[in-house]
Amino acid sequence: MKKTDYAVLLSLGALWGGSFLFMRMGASAFGALPLAGLRAIGAALCFLPLLASRQRRAEWRAHWWPIAVVGLTNSALPFALFTFATRSLPAGTASIIDGMTPMFAALVGWLWLGQRLDAWRSAGLVVGFAGVVWLAEGSLALGPGAGAALLAGVAATALYGYVVHYTHLRLAKVTPLVVTVGSHMVAALLLLPPTVLFWPVQAPPPQAWLAAAGLAVLCTALAYVLFFWVLARVGAVRIMVIPYLIPAFGVLWGALLLGEPVSARMLGGCAVVLLGTALTTGLVRARRKAPALATVET
Repeated sequence: MKKTDYAVLLSLGALWGGSFLFMRMGASAFGALPLAGLRAIGAALCFLPLLASRQRRAEWRAHWWPIAVVGLTNSALPFALFTFATRSLPAGTASIIDGMTPMFAALVGWLWLGQRLDAWRSAGLVVGFAGVVWLAEGSLALGPGAGAALLAGVAATALYGYVVHYTHLRLAKVTPLVVTVGSHMVAALLLLPPTVLFWPVQAPPPQAWLAAAGLAVLCTALAYVLFFWVLARVGAVRIMVIPYLIPAFGVLWGALLLGEPVSARMLGGCAVVLLGTALTTGLVRARRKAPALATVET
């Protein structure tokens, strides 16, 4: 990997970790559904030129139904659920929950596809969910809506875990960029009616509009373009570092820019969740193997 690749991976962690900062900044002013709608609509408009080629439009028409399912389960619903969650949860806590995506992918693969869970992966699931329970106990003290917010974040992450397998089963031969662009357009169409219906009576302040623009342009459109660019360069194995960077940056941005307290419970819960993710994805086992592997990697 070159320095540019490391820089892009860090940038992706910062951007996707920053999405929870922007949601936290704009959710109260816009409401969950309008802010999620603005994110999807803004990203779809940025993506629109990427469907200019005739070949990409043909792929979209041939696979529009599974792409629509991805738009619902990977964009529309998670956007709305996480935006709802950040109305009550700190940005850092929400980002830690998002870090559970690889664990949910393993769990869905076991329940839906019968994929084998060895002792390490099973232990990772137990450890990771124990971390969420630890976070939940502290989050309930934030107010009566914190419990529902936590469940919404977990539901959004579970959807991400489902989409990993659905995309592999139904869209493996479709250009990933077509899936991304098409699914965000579907999400924009799905969220447009509730965005209009639940538009806030009081005009949102400029800070909330900047947060919405950051979500759409930086954390969605730009982030996905960078993701596919670096994926082609470093491969799927190395790209798995991103789920570990998102919670770190989410906690960092929340503390630096929103003044969110970083408690021992939050740090402990984050460490436990990331340990569970490392066990589930096999990262810990990879490091326990013979040192010769490190030479191969370099």
